[in-house]
Amino acid sequence: MVRPTLQLHPARTPVQPRPAATLLWLRDAEAGPEVLLTRRSPNASFLPGVFVFPGGRVDEADAAAADLVAPAAAALPHLAAAVAALRESFEELGVLHAHDAAGRPVNAQALAQLRRHEPLHPQLRASGLRLAADALRVAVRWTTDRDVQPRRFDTLFLVGRMPDGQAPVADDAEQFEPVWLRAADALARHEAGTLPMIFPTLRTLRWLAGFASVEAVLAACAGGRPLWESCPRGAFVGGKPQRYMETDLPFGELELVCPDGHMLHALDWQSERPVQLLRHLWRFTAPNPGVMTGPGTNCYLLGSPAAGYLVIDPGPPDDAHVARLVEFTGGKVQTIVCTHSHPDHSPAARPLAQACEAATGRRPPILGLPSEATARAHSEFTPDRVLADGERVVLDDPEHRVTLRAVHTPGHAANHLCLVLEEDGLLFSGDHVLNGSTTVIDPPDGNMAAYIDSLDRLLQECEHHDIRFILPAHGHVIGSAPQAIAWLKAHRLAREAKVLAAMRERPDGGPDDWVPVAYADTPKPLWPVAKRSLLAHVERIEALGLARPQRL
Repeated sequence: MVRPTLQLHPARTPVQPRPAATLLWLRDAEAGPEVLLTRRSPNASFLPGVFVFPGGRVDEADAAAADLVAPAAAALPHLAAAVAALRESFEELGVLHAHDAAGRPVNAQALAQLRRHEPLHPQLRASGLRLAADALRVAVRWTTDRDVQPRRFDTLFLVGRMPDGQAPVADDAEQFEPVWLRAADALARHEAGTLPMIFPTLRTLRWLAGFASVEAVLAACAGGRPLWESCPRGAFVGGKPQRYMETDLPFGELELVCPDGHMLHALDWQSERPVQLLRHLWRFTAPNPGVMTGPGTNCYLLGSPAAGYLVIDPGPPDDAHVARLVEFTGGKVQTIVCTHSHPDHSPAARPLAQACEAATGRRPPILGLPSEATARAHSEFTPDRVLADGERVVLDDPEHRVTLRAVHTPGHAANHLCLVLEEDGLLFSGDHVLNGSTTVIDPPDGNMAAYIDSLDRLLQECEHHDIRFILPAHGHVIGSAPQAIAWLKAHRLAREAKVLAAMRERPDGGPDDWVPVAYADTPKPLWPVAKRSLLAHVERIEALGLARPQRL
């Protein structure tokens, strides 16, 4: 757990969200299912002028309305939300999904006798009508961002088929301009700037766009539980606010830097200056973006001007990058640690050490593991001192002591190691775990069996030492560390199963025949890179005796 004193922003308690419900009315159309959207009043205190699905707060009367539904629906876990969504639909649009005592849909005469601007539940009891709560299904659950003030909502999104013979008519008080649109068309109009919508609506529409019929949507939501639950986090990109779900790549970084939801962090990639993540932690991204490096190689600095700095993975041999590191640290680098010897990680170590010596008269030692004989020529590396498995490197800062413990993790490279920041439960993963892609395992220096074994070891580290965040050499900080590593292992094994299936399908073939089968879901331009990892999978498959050895 990160020490609270190291957070960049003062702790605060987000506003407690109120329960709410919203309803996606759906109907089939020739080009695909359409969903009903309405524009909120421009004078509304919450989300003025944006297009939404009808809905609102779940009030006490909704929670006490079990007598207004069929007996079978009274036990629904989402009953209060369904009742609220149906009530709000009637109040805002005049659409009521209800039945009479005989189970027949409400007719036009009965509907006309109900008054939209008076409490609905007493009117239903007086007329003997029951809400069709069991016709609605739970789709997703959204909780308003932690940074939103002063109102937040915990909203269940429900889906239902539009009642036959009814047409939405806005109340022109809370809602205006009801419109039926295919999800794809609504998204296109938003991109064109003619249909303002908020993040949860957009993401829900993106999900809805994948269905060809209303029946398919309802079938997907038959489980009775939300397909996902999300409380987004916000950041700035290009100076503009953006929101991210838990499954989005930057989410873990926002969780680390702004745990209470402050919308202050910028996610733009740049190499000119460091990005501060905690009071004692900065990320300097080298100016080497590319297909294999993503936005560039992340160099991490731990420490303070008073105590000096530990540098992890100084990066490629780029003079301007080294100069920026020296300028930021004032040359007061105590130790340089390289996670492995690949050319985008370790070559800057010696120039940085020499520049620090020139600036301060002291040359920091370079720690790591020497490259093996299997390493390619551009990956040869010899540290000043070998960093033993389990060895600790300490920066004795009086304000925030730093202890890095080495964890040997061969696989991506034979001399790969990761580092655990013990005081704060952070894992510096080098190239072993990346954000947004899987690392390449390139034999003979890369070894798939060792890689998967190392994943198991990192998973144990996370579980035994409460490690929640991974700081990779490429990409943003990763949150939910144990889950991320478990997913990565499962993904690797699933890929291996595809490789094995390809080998069995083409037993007389070779890697060039197997890649199109095993990596059919990967863009063809990446197949040459995928082939390297495929060879590593083949080695492991043959070592396990799952297929006969091939002459590759």
